[in-house]
Formats: sequence, C-alpha cells, structure tokens
Amino acid sequence: MDTFVWDRYFITGLNDVDEQHHALVDAFNDLSEALQRSNAGDGTGLVEVYERMVNFAEFHFADEELLMSSKGLDPRHVQSHVALHRQFIEHVAGMWNSRGALQDPAQTFVGFLTSWLGLHILGIDQSMARQMVSMDQGLSAQEAYEQEMQVRDQGTQAMIQMVGRLYQVLSKQNTELAQANLHLEERVRQRTLELARTNEDLQQANARLEVYARTDGLMQIANRACFDDRLAQACASGFRQERPLGVLMIDVDHFKRYNDTYGHPAGDACLQAVARAVSQALPRVTDLVARYGGEELAVILPDTDAEGARTVAQRVVQAVAALEMPHSSSGAAPYVTVSVGGVARVPDSKDASARLLAEADAALYRAKEGGRNRAQMASE
Repeated sequence: MDTFVWDRYFITGLNDVDEQHHALVDAFNDLSEALQRSNAGDGTGLVEVYERMVNFAEFHFADEELLMSSKGLDPRHVQSHVALHRQFIEHVAGMWNSRGALQDPAQTFVGFLTSWLGLHILGIDQSMARQMVSMDQGLSAQEAYEQEMQVRDQGTQAMIQMVGRLYQVLSKQNTELAQANLHLEERVRQRTLELARTNEDLQQANARLEVYARTDGLMQIANRACFDDRLAQACASGFRQERPLGVLMIDVDHFKRYNDTYGHPAGDACLQAVARAVSQALPRVTDLVARYGGEELAVILPDTDAEGARTVAQRVVQAVAALEMPHSSSGAAPYVTVSVGGVARVPDSKDASARLLAEADAALYRAKEGGRNRAQMASE
C-alpha cells in the first residue's frame, strides 16, 4: 500500500508540473518502501532508490525554475520558491547522511516528505499556477503576486498543518542528531590526537567521494552512472507526457592519432577543453552532458524535438572547432573537431534508453562516414 497517495487536491492545472509531481510522489513511495525494508534488515537497493529520488527532484526543480523564469513571475515568489527547492535537497541529504543516528529513519523520512509535499504543492506550487492564470488574464507579475498574498484558498489550512508537522519532524531530527553528536564528542575526547586526525581525514575523504561519485574525475562532468540514471528518468517522463527527448553522442575525431602525436597529457587537456566547450554549448540548465566512455561524450536534451536537437548538435560541432586546438594528424581538419550523432523523438516506452542510444550511435557512425567534423541526426 502506498504511503503517499496522489489525488485531485494536488492538481495545479499545469500539465507538465502535475506529471512531474505525480512521478515525484511515486519516487517518495519507492523510498518509503525501501526504508521500511531496511528497517526490517533488508537494505537491498536502498542507495539506488534514494539517488533516483534525489536526481528526479533536482530535475523537477530545475524544470520549475525554468518555467517561472520563462513566464516572468514576480522575483519575490521566484526567490522563495527556489529557496524551498534548495532547503529540500539540504534537509534530505542531512537526514540521509545521519540516518544511522535516527531511531526510525523510515518514519522520519515519511514525516518530512509528507509535510514537504503539503508545503510545496498545496502551498507554493498552486500559488505559482494561480499567478500564471492571473497574468494570462492581464495582471502584471507584481499585481498577480500581491493579489495572491491576499488569497485564502481551501488548501491554506491543510498547508498550515503540514508545515507544523514539518517543523516537528525537523525538531525531533535535530534533537536526536545533537544527542548523537554529544556521544561522539565524548568518545573523541577519550581518543588520542592521532586517531582524531585520522578520523577527520576519513570524513573529508568520504565527503569528497560523495561529490565525485557521480562526476568524471578528468572532465569534471557527469559520469556514465549519472548519465544512465538521468536518461532512464527522462525516458520515463517523456513517455508519460508524450514529449520528445533528444540524445546526442559525441566523439572526438581521430583522438588516438592526437594522443600518438602530442602525448597523453596533452590528450587529457584536450578532452577537458572539449568537455567545457560542449557544456557551454548547451542552452538550458536541464540539459546534461556526461562522459560516456573514453573520448566519447553524451548529452540528454529533455523536451527537445528533432529540429532543436539538430541545432544543439551543430552548436557543439562549432564550439569545439572554435577552440582551434591544433591536430596535425586529424585528416578531418587541422584542428580538433568532433562528430555528433543525434536522435530526438517521443520515447515509445519508459524503457527506451537503449533504443535511443543505438539510434544516436548509428547517426554518429554516419557522421564519421560522411567526413567527420559534422552533426548527423537519425532522422536524416
């Protein structure tokens, strides 16, 4: 039985937002079930479920913030809305990292997520939707915001109750963490300085590992594991919403020759420069570039049709060529270039990742066969 139940009271009237909220509720349910299994001694898949939930939440927040920016909402609303997004990620990460000190991690997470859903959807998201309606009816962003501040809708009382529960959960969590820290400090005082230093080094190393776990060490972009998760989420979302999804595969032309000519250190610097150029060529915060393997990169373009994906692919080719990094043994050009293969369509299932990658890879092959230093779409 689901802990979190989606119903009509959560509807904002913004189709994309509502679809993502529904998917977020599903992710909360998956995490709740995994935590309950963990409480019973079965922690199988718990980390993966948590990471999928956080990744989708970050994707949803970025999409909402892009929507608010495109609609031109009052900055006061945008600022408070973005702050709630950041607080959610911080609180969830804090509870996750200290779950060992909590008496009942499942209950604490469920209480927090229940309260946050009320605060986020019944509160600020529905307020956002009402302001957009008012602006469509002719009000300015400032007028729509000030009018909203005077509105008392049916969800107000429920939201207040949810917020109260949220603070109760956070208060309980902070108390338990404070007690755990007291015990930890007492144990640390009983240890030698050398052990304390070792423990500090280990904590710092673990913190760095958390940051690097989903980042490619050389290129400082997303790694393959992060890419696979985000592509699976984007496919499921595109399939549910019947919205197109773009995928690009990017290969540095004749990179082996580059390494042979200039040496591996220069090759590493080349890959770093290409990664920066590709990242700067992506138009939106919701787009993702990742190292797919070796000198190959991959890009996810949510809600992007074939024409949009083609434009981005050509921009990537031009951005790398504009670096004008000498490559005397290329054969494609006297400087470093890339070939790009792309596909953009509505996923035919929530598990369409492999098919989209295969189509983009086939297009990449055709781009190479066509002379390299060019972009090729699967539909062409």
